[in-house]
Order: sequence, then structure tokens, then C-alpha cells
Amino acid sequence: MTVPINRVAILGAGRVGTSIARTLVDAGYEVTLAGSGRPANVEMIAAFTAPGASARWAHEATADADLVILALPLHRLSSVNPVVLAGKLVIDAMNYWPPVDGTIAAFEDAPAGSSVVVRELLGISHLVKTFNHTGYHDLEPDRRPAGHPERLGMAVAGDVAQDVALVAELINRIGYEPVALDRLEHGQQLQPGTPLFGARPTADDIRRSVTSSVVHSA
Repeated sequence: MTVPINRVAILGAGRVGTSIARTLVDAGYEVTLAGSGRPANVEMIAAFTAPGASARWAHEATADADLVILALPLHRLSSVNPVVLAGKLVIDAMNYWPPVDGTIAAFEDAPAGSSVVVRELLGISHLVKTFNHTGYHDLEPDRRPAGHPERLGMAVAGDVAQDVALVAELINRIGYEPVALDRLEHGQQLQPGTPLFGARPTADDIRRSVTSSVVHSA
């Protein structure tokens, strides 16, 4: 996966998806949104919550996308047709929330983290985990330019170095210091219940937290 990222499709037009859409549009990306309803209905939502993003059916949004972001509730994962993700670089921005998702056995017993399960269920070759430890309400106001003393970090976990590098550049461009994690399973340190989740960490905070966890579990 060496194509520069310009066009991004987001599957999920809720608060997480539209927050990411606004951030990407502001950074100059071409963004399409696909939700559970007809594009016309999603277009009305996007007009107010993500100006500049366009609405499409999922298969249309992903067709010419350089990157696809999964930002829907995890219990709706089964509604995603794996065919539209074939050969695509995909970001898993989802979290497993039993109070919202109900109990899903595959994610209850996921020692390598929820993203590894997502990759297996959808048969995705190029999956990267990011956005998970940052609240959707913090994503936009917490952005800072490179070199800013208050710039926060954003972890990017994946098994394919080139995929991680491409997504890290996107994270840098939207205003966060990317921290590359070289294994997708390290992404479990970004999930609910971990020290990083919702903590608004710096890049150094992420490195210390993940290193400590890896060493402790080894």
C-alpha cells in the first residue's frame, strides 16, 4: 500500500464518524460518508455536522477511496460487506462498548485486542488501529501544529510498516504527533479500560505506557 492518501471514505455517520470527517476535511482531504440510511438522509446530517464531506452508499464511498475508516458501532460490524474493503487500507476507529454493543463473544475473549478480531472477521489484509484512545469531542480542539509544545500524541498500530507509515502521515497532517506501534495487537493498549484511553496523552506518554505494558506482559 504505497498510494498517498487523498480520498477517505468513512463508514459510520454518527458522532465519531462526523468528528473524524470534519477533522479530515479541515486538513484538506476529500471525504465521503456512508451511514445506515440512504445517502440523501446522510447528506442532510453531513451538511450540519461535517460540512465539506459528501454522502454515498458504502460501495460508492469506498470504490475510489485511498483509505477507509470504520467508525460505526461495533455491534453493526456485520452490516459491513467485506467486498467493499478488499485491497483497501482500513483504519479501525471502533471500540467495544458492552453497554452499547451488548455482549459479543468474539470481543469478550480477545486477548490480542478488538482490532485483531475485526481484521479476522472482515478478512482485511491492511488494517491499522488509531483514533481509539481519543474522545470524539476532543479530536478537533486538541489539534496542534508540529513542534507546538502542547501537541498531543496519537498511537497508530499495525502489522504492516508501510500501512502504519501512511496512516501516521495522516495523523501528523491533522495535528497530532503519531506514535507508530509495530504490531496490531499493541493496539489493545488504546482500548477502554487502559491508562491511555481518554487520557489525552503526549507522544512520550504513549511510548512509556505501551513499552511498560509490553515489558510487563512479556
